[in-house]
Amino acid sequence: MTIKHNQQIQHNHFRKDWQRRVRCHFDQPGRKLRRRTARLTKAAAVAPRPVDKLRPVVRCPTIKYNRRVRAGRGFSLAELKEAGIPKKYAATIGISVDPRRANLSTESLALNVERLKAYQARLIIFPRRVGQHKKTDSSKEEVDAHKEEGKITRKTHSVLPIINEAREKAVGEIKKSEMGEGESAAYRKLRDARSEARLVGVREKRAKAKDDEATAAKK
Repeated sequence: MTIKHNQQIQHNHFRKDWQRRVRCHFDQPGRKLRRRTARLTKAAAVAPRPVDKLRPVVRCPTIKYNRRVRAGRGFSLAELKEAGIPKKYAATIGISVDPRRANLSTESLALNVERLKAYQARLIIFPRRVGQHKKTDSSKEEVDAHKEEGKITRKTHSVLPIINEAREKAVGEIKKSEMGEGESAAYRKLRDARSEARLVGVREKRAKAKDDEATAAKK
């Protein structure tokens, strides 16, 4: 800060107690271990269920990023209805639901419905209590087979991943020979139509004046 005129010299305090205002992350290795322990504890607590839920494939917003896909918040009600899964039942079998989301294209609807059906085909529902099977539970043979073979999945996204296509495949160049035949002299036709719409009143007035002159000349 500059000083003008004959003022008192400022006493700048450079010896502040900076240690109280600095955050040093010396506990990072310990936090890493605690996070890993927490993940293992959660996996053991929810077993044999996966630690994550199934999420839909959605497009990133804005023109810059809409060629990419990512995991969304939850499946829309239209997608669940198309796949034949009740919305309350979906939350109990590891499917995330977002009632506010709406499908803006048939492509996204079909893609996520196919994702739900693929998940249902792989899904094995264990009974809550031993010996008490419900209609929605998997058969005893399927449960025993998966227990013996060790096919229990810990992470849903490892079985049904969301993959982005390479830029070369996602964006292609259309050749002129592949394009259909359009209007010949389309720009000229647009300009003529615009000119006719703009000058319609002037031309009508001019034609009327010409007719009046011709009628007066005949008299």
